[in-house]
Amino acid sequence: MNLSSRYDESVSFLSSIDDDWARLIELVGSCRHDPKAAREPYEALVRAIAYLQLTAKAGDAILGRLKALFEGRDFPHPEQLITADFDAMRACGFSASKIATIKAIAEGALTGVVPSRENAVIMDDETLIARMVTIKGVGRWTVEMLLMYSLERMDVLPVDDFGVREGYRALKSLAEQPKPRELRQLSQAWSPHRTVAAWYLWRMPRERGNVLT
Repeated sequence: MNLSSRYDESVSFLSSIDDDWARLIELVGSCRHDPKAAREPYEALVRAIAYLQLTAKAGDAILGRLKALFEGRDFPHPEQLITADFDAMRACGFSASKIATIKAIAEGALTGVVPSRENAVIMDDETLIARMVTIKGVGRWTVEMLLMYSLERMDVLPVDDFGVREGYRALKSLAEQPKPRELRQLSQAWSPHRTVAAWYLWRMPRERGNVLT
């Protein structure tokens, strides 16, 4: 099954919601959501923190410099990040708060707060979120990225995400973005395809008003 065809059911469902969704999907084209299922939750969380509030290009560069500190490994082990030199991580481009969070995630991986992939796949979304937001600096959005991109969960909508809320505002020609609670309620009608819905909302043109008419 190719990347786009695996989402045919979700795309068909979302297209049937209303004309706005149908036009957005026609404009963007096939869904190319590309999760990295082989990654352990620990690595996925560290990556999510690295990319937080950055462009993909900037996040790639920072992660590349981090991995270069630990030659011979595809990704540093938790023990390596715990003992990593603060100044060396700062030189990679991480802020002090991100360094603290990354080290806390590494600690959580060693203590079991961050489960292995084997254990994570049998845990439901809210259980995983509740467990991992106990790590200082890890919020719901970070865990939702793990759910979407590492565990391949298909019904996740990160309602706190600016891009998702702005995408929906533009889609519906709203004067303001919906509040997270409102969007969560609205999105119940998109279940169980909310991950694909988020992927399309991230790609909604952002001009004021509905640009699909």
